[in-house]
Amino acid sequence: MAVNPTAENIIEIRDVHLWYGEFEALKGVNLTVKQGEVIVLLGPSGSGKSTFIRAINRLEEHGRGDITVKGIPLTHDVRDIAEIRREVGMVFQQFNLFPHLTIMENITLAPINVRKWSREKAEEIGMKWLTRVGIPEQANKYPGQLSGGQQQRVAIARTLTMEPEVLLFDEPTSALDPEMVKEVLEVMSDLANEGYTILAVTHEMGFARGVADRIIFMDYGRILETGPSDEFFENPKHDRLKLFLSQILHH
Repeated sequence: MAVNPTAENIIEIRDVHLWYGEFEALKGVNLTVKQGEVIVLLGPSGSGKSTFIRAINRLEEHGRGDITVKGIPLTHDVRDIAEIRREVGMVFQQFNLFPHLTIMENITLAPINVRKWSREKAEEIGMKWLTRVGIPEQANKYPGQLSGGQQQRVAIARTLTMEPEVLLFDEPTSALDPEMVKEVLEVMSDLANEGYTILAVTHEMGFARGVADRIIFMDYGRILETGPSDEFFENPKHDRLKLFLSQILHH
C-alpha cells in the first residue's frame, strides 16, 4: 500500500540514545515516519527493536535525542507523555489482559478512566472493534476461556477502542501457537490497509513482505539498513542483513 507522498510526518526520531546502566541499547537512532506508513522492524534478538518502539510512548526512557509524535515532543512532562499515549496504541507479545475482568470490561477500562467516556459509549465502540477483529461473541467471557489468538485479537481491539492514530506491535505473534498466528496477522493486515500508521516488530516474513511499506533492519542498537520491502529482501546491501536473511529464510 503506497503512502501518500504528501502525508505529514507523524513520528520524528532524531539521534536517540538509550542506556540501561552502562549498556547502550540504542546508539543514535534516526527515523521519520509518515502518516499511514507501515514499517516492520527486523533484527536478531537483542538488537534494540523492542526498546526502540517502546521508547516512542515512553515505556522506556531515552537518554539523549528527540522523539516527537504528532508535533508533541516527548519530554519528562507527564502531560506530554499522556498526550502521546493517547495517540499511540501498543500491542504486546503477552496479551496483558486482566484475568478477573470480562473481555468487555478489559476493553472499556481505559476509555472510561482515561478518555472519561460513559460506559455505554465505551461498550458501543468496544463492541465495534470486537466485531472488527472477528470475536464479538466473546464479549462476556473471561480471558482464560479464550485461545491465545483470540486473546491477542482482544488486546488489539482494546488498543483500537482508545482511537489511537499510531499502532505499535511488539512481536504480537511470538507467544502464539503457529495456527493462531495467521488470524492475528490478518487483523494487522486489515489495519495496515485502512491507513493506520503502524510500527511492528515481528519475525513474520510474509507479513513484512506483503504489508510493509518500509522495512528497517536493526542490530547492536543501530539501524543498519532500511528500504522498501521488495528491495530489502531481493537486494540486501549490508553483510549483517544478508546473514540474517539467509538464516531466517532458509529455515
